Amino acid sequence: MASGEKDSSRRRTFFREALARVVAPVVESLRQRFEVSPDDHYLRPPGAIDEAGFLDTCYRCGSCVNACPAQAIFLLARRAGDAAGTPTIDPDRAACVVCHDLACTHACVSGALAPLSDPRRIQMGCAEVHGPQCVRSRGASCTLCVERCPMGAAAIRVVGDDKPPEILSSGCIGCGVCQHCCPTIPKAIVVKPCEGYDHERGPGEVGSRKTP
Repeated sequence: MASGEKDSSRRRTFFREALARVVAPVVESLRQRFEVSPDDHYLRPPGAIDEAGFLDTCYRCGSCVNACPAQAIFLLARRAGDAAGTPTIDPDRAACVVCHDLACTHACVSGALAPLSDPRRIQMGCAEVHGPQCVRSRGASCTLCVERCPMGAAAIRVVGDDKPPEILSSGCIGCGVCQHCCPTIPKAIVVKPCEGYDHERGPGEVGSRKTP
């Protein structure tokens, strides 16, 4: 093979490998988003009771879906197994905006969602930050997650010019707004679902918040 052809082949190989390194995280992020199995942990709407009780109690009627002003709630497809037809939220699609009425919790007629009036009692989950992925770790001044968090400084804050945001577990309710607005792929901040709503938890308390 001529030297010119060898150089051309090496360049093609280099670009293929470079492209694979760039595309792989995106593909993995999309795979995790769209592959749903019965063992997945779902981000349930505000007021959701424990998962086992939720599956037994939910009527799968879609009342919470219709009540959500942000259209953030959708029903799981048939491939979700026993969870099919139950409501969930995917912050990459749309996040809970913590509406004034907490409408979904009052629209539920089955008891799968406990009616709430104080947003501080919401326990959908808790956000986690992957520092190296955050653009702030690379010198950018992005503060979208902090600016748009409906719970404000009680849930998330910036502690340094070159540091990723810090999550305050006592104030984070897991609404997913931070994940939704995060500009990185994969997301530098992701909400991990709670196992269920703690009726004994008071506003601003950690209570028995549990994450898988």
